[in-house]
Amino acid sequence: MADSDTAWSLGGALFLGVTQGLTEFLPVSSSGHLVLFQQFVDVGSDEVLFDLVLHVGTLIPVLWFYRDWVGKLIMDPFVGEGPWLERTGVRWIGLLVAASIPTAIIGLAFEDLFDALFATPAALAVTFSITAILLLLTRPFDRSHMDRSLSWPIAVVLGIAQGFAITPGISRSGTTIAIALMLGLQREQAARFSFLMSVPAITGGLLLKLRDADTAALDLGQMAVGGTAALITGYLALVLLVRLVRAGRMWAFAGYCFFAAAASLALALA
Repeated sequence: MADSDTAWSLGGALFLGVTQGLTEFLPVSSSGHLVLFQQFVDVGSDEVLFDLVLHVGTLIPVLWFYRDWVGKLIMDPFVGEGPWLERTGVRWIGLLVAASIPTAIIGLAFEDLFDALFATPAALAVTFSITAILLLLTRPFDRSHMDRSLSWPIAVVLGIAQGFAITPGISRSGTTIAIALMLGLQREQAARFSFLMSVPAITGGLLLKLRDADTAALDLGQMAVGGTAALITGYLALVLLVRLVRAGRMWAFAGYCFFAAAASLALALA
């Protein structure tokens, strides 16, 4: 019986890891899906902490996919060419910090509310619908052809959007990329900044949760299985989404988000 229970729990961790990897980058809200599926799959660990571990599993694909830019962010302050403040890596570090500050403020101010929403599937009917509407708006209001420069005010706006996208059911990537496109950022730049600014946000969230982590409730096997599954499937999903953003087809996921909203409502009523 113990072996079967272990196999079941590892299978649940694998399922949630694959779900996280596929939905973290596709604009359908990974946290919203995890709230839904955790109603049926018990991983035997703290659910919010397990969710963050899966998010860490999807950080590595971002760092690898944008490894040239990550290298620029690390090296430009020391060996870049030109005036220090005008170096691309230095400027982007400043923009990422500007975006991270409002995200951190919102995350800390509404920490208890966000945690409560992880146990409230009924709220997903609303939040999934918000994501769907945002995705639909990218079709008529995509102003990426303006090719605006990424400015400090835009970075702050995207940071605020990322902060509220902590809410389960509101896609982080979908929200930030959609707003960036509406503000006139070029599609490639919108995707790149969205994913790079997720790195400090997810890292900060993990460190925040580690303060109160109940290590006795953690299962390292489940964490390893879930994190590895999220890493592999996350990379595949990241490659796919970047292609869709370049093609201007993010809106195609709106129908699925409306379906997820309806499923969440049905679950809540049941």
